[in-house]
Amino acid sequence: MENKNEYFVPINEVAKRLGVPAHTLRYWEKQFPGAIRPVTGAGNRRYYRQDTIQKIETIKSLLYDKGMTINGVKKVLHNGTLDSETADIKPTIIVPQNLPKKPVNAGEIDEAIDLLNRAKMLLD
Repeated sequence: MENKNEYFVPINEVAKRLGVPAHTLRYWEKQFPGAIRPVTGAGNRRYYRQDTIQKIETIKSLLYDKGMTINGVKKVLHNGTLDSETADIKPTIIVPQNLPKKPVNAGEIDEAIDLLNRAKMLLD
C-alpha cells in the first residue's frame, strides 16, 4: 500500500453503496480501462481504492443522471474535460463496514481524525 491511510474496498461493498450491480462495475472496467483499475487479491477478487470509487461514481452520474452514452463518457475521459462535466457531483467516501480490530496509538487516531475532517470538507 502506498499510504497507510489508504485502504481497499471489495467490489460487493462498492456495488451496494453506489446502487449498481457488481456485474455492471465489471462491465465498466472493460469500457473504461484507463479510469477503473481495481486491485485484484487472492482468488482474483476485486478491490477498489477511494480515488477509483470516486471515478466510478462520476461515471455513474454521467451515465444515469446526465444521460450520456458510454461513448460520450469515453470522449469526456479522453478529452480530459471530466472536471467541467462533473463540477456539481459530490464525492462519496465509502468506509468498509468490517474493519479488523487492532490496537491503535494516539498518532494513528490523529491521522484518522485528520482523514475524516478532509473527507467532511469534500462533502461540504
